[in-house]
Amino acid sequence: MANAKDAAAPASLKDASGRSAQPSRRALNRDRVETEIAAHAVRVFAECGYEGTSIATIAEQAGLSKQNLMYYFPTKQALYQRVLDDVLDDWLERMEHLAHPEHEPHDVLRAYVQAKLRFSREQPWGSRVYAMEVISGAQLYGAQIQSRVVPMLRKDIDVFEQWVAAGKIAPVNATHLLFAIWAMTQSYADFSKQMALVLNRKQLTRKDFDEAEKVIVDMVLCAVKLPGGVVTPCPPL
Repeated sequence: MANAKDAAAPASLKDASGRSAQPSRRALNRDRVETEIAAHAVRVFAECGYEGTSIATIAEQAGLSKQNLMYYFPTKQALYQRVLDDVLDDWLERMEHLAHPEHEPHDVLRAYVQAKLRFSREQPWGSRVYAMEVISGAQLYGAQIQSRVVPMLRKDIDVFEQWVAAGKIAPVNATHLLFAIWAMTQSYADFSKQMALVLNRKQLTRKDFDEAEKVIVDMVLCAVKLPGGVVTPCPPL
């Protein structure tokens, strides 16, 4: 699947023989530096918000001068866009788990929940930046969300409809089921501090994520279980 960086890149360069040329050392170095800057920026944006973040703060965290950083990202919004592009690229790549109607629903749904929880565990800062942008009204990134998330969501809904038509799952509002999965899995990044406080620990552990996975998977499979179907039993209330 093409991501935002792929879409922004120029068409493949050709050498004199018409073969695709390899990226230059300068291009590779620029990509490396931009990736490193974005890695520092995502945490600052997550901790301070867009308005509370300054280019100078990110430059200091990245070990660069403000002027040097602005050579790569001329504005704060350009850097913010890159950070959100990276988050959405990763998130949508994990949504690809659902785009396989030929596979068994319980295997696909389990893999999808696992992928979403792994994203929350591995990319908590990115998840929080994305959540903050959406909560604030998606003023700076709404168009990208609509243009990229909606087509993937429709593709996934089509998979659910194929499963229903084939008698593999019970009829279900796939849109709201996916909303519920997003909410349940992303809360383990966006509200991890609250969870850790309630559990009286510094941070969530791998065991917490494993237990969350079991509960969420059981709930999701129960939502699509056919009467008399052989699906993991619903957990007792």
